[in-house]
Amino acid sequence: MSTTTRKFTAVAVGLGLAALTACGSSDSGDEGSGSKTVTLVSHDSFAYTKAVLKEFEKESGYKVRVLKDGDAGTAVNKAILTKDNPQGDVFFGVDNTLLSRALDNGLFQSYEAKGSELILPQYRVDQDKHRVTPIDSGDICVNYDKAYFSKHKLAPPTSFDDLIKPEYKNLLVTENASTSSPGLGFLLGTAAKYGDDGWQGYWKKLKANGVKVVDGWEQAYNVEFSGSAGGKKAKGDRPLVVSYASSPPAEVIYADPKPKTAPTGVADGTCFRQVEYAGLLSNAKNTKGGKALLDFLISKKFQDDMPLNMFVYPVREAAEVPPEFTKFGPAAENPETLAPAKIADNRDEWVKSWTSLVLK
Repeated sequence: MSTTTRKFTAVAVGLGLAALTACGSSDSGDEGSGSKTVTLVSHDSFAYTKAVLKEFEKESGYKVRVLKDGDAGTAVNKAILTKDNPQGDVFFGVDNTLLSRALDNGLFQSYEAKGSELILPQYRVDQDKHRVTPIDSGDICVNYDKAYFSKHKLAPPTSFDDLIKPEYKNLLVTENASTSSPGLGFLLGTAAKYGDDGWQGYWKKLKANGVKVVDGWEQAYNVEFSGSAGGKKAKGDRPLVVSYASSPPAEVIYADPKPKTAPTGVADGTCFRQVEYAGLLSNAKNTKGGKALLDFLISKKFQDDMPLNMFVYPVREAAEVPPEFTKFGPAAENPETLAPAKIADNRDEWVKSWTSLVLK
């Protein structure tokens, strides 16, 4: 889902090449196949409960080192550039908008993780080679500031079509589709909705209606958006933002005191389904440890722990979904989707066209 940790300076990833940071346990020994250190490379939104990771380390005998490498787009591109001498053993955070780029560039080697048969069928891909393992899903959607719309006695938008209406002029902020995972997801949502012949016309109307574009999610959600805790402090003036369906429950969970209802809502007819994957890097130094780590990422223990750390939905059958998700931010009932092959064939050209249309 593209950031700070989704732990709520969280929920997505804004782009810009971030400095490489490390967290988790590490040692200074050699990281060959006999090493007891296994390194996970990820975007900035990877988060976990320390006790859960420690339990894996105790059971497996491996120490986990986590390298966070910016937004999903940045992290994937850097992993491709360093694939011959990778920074780690497992990569987490490539999503369906960027998956073909990673696979076409040979980023991952084959490994069918233990427990893969328990992954919900709709999330399985690459079943002949098993180069990636689905880990989580989430919906990229327009969020709205309830207080703003109540104050102005204006119904919030519910669809893509609504966003180009005059009453919503100069209200929406979105992320750059060429630099941000949620920004790209929103573009793909419009391509899915309006088709090859219609999405450009839609964006011309959206631009004419005053859409604002910023580099990444962090700026859009925590600075420009008037409905978030961060946006209120920053005096953001945009009551509509491209974020996630799980942003409203995060606003409740991390508020003090906790409100009875979420201060933000989701325009359900603007959602695009995002799925994130992990894979064993092609030139991983510790392949045995990498395989054990992939097994852990789809274990019930990690899948149950993940939602309230990264604000995403688990993909494993019978994994627990927090009640806050159901109450404040249920998954979209009919999100827009695109086949991976469709994204692979068109993504780069769509982004190029979008940049010419919207940013120039």
